Amino acid sequence: MEKILVVDNDKEVRELVEVTLAAPGRRVLHAESGKMAIEMTLDQKPDLIIMDIVMPGEINGIEATRFIKKRQETKDVKIILLTAKVDPSFKKQGAEAGADNFFLKPFSPRELKEKVERTLNNFPDA
Repeated sequence: MEKILVVDNDKEVRELVEVTLAAPGRRVLHAESGKMAIEMTLDQKPDLIIMDIVMPGEINGIEATRFIKKRQETKDVKIILLTAKVDPSFKKQGAEAGADNFFLKPFSPRELKEKVERTLNNFPDA
């Protein structure tokens, strides 16, 4: 079964992403902080993480991405950073941390599905 972890401090965003990505043979997990994302990744080994960048607490999405990508047992987990901030430095920092892709909020459900499929299948963005 394919596992996708959705990490966002906003419950409504997590639920919208889950509804958008729900499919047979796919399980969508939730985390509300960078710390929780790390713990769940180590425990659940998701295939893909959709990670908000800006979250409260000591670990934001970029720091959580960096931690996950540096660990031998989780380095191959695909990560799409999701943010409402149109700050070019976020995209650069995310790439340096090891993120596989980047997506802006608010998002089109169709475009998110396409981004997830492309990332999971190692296809570059069109």
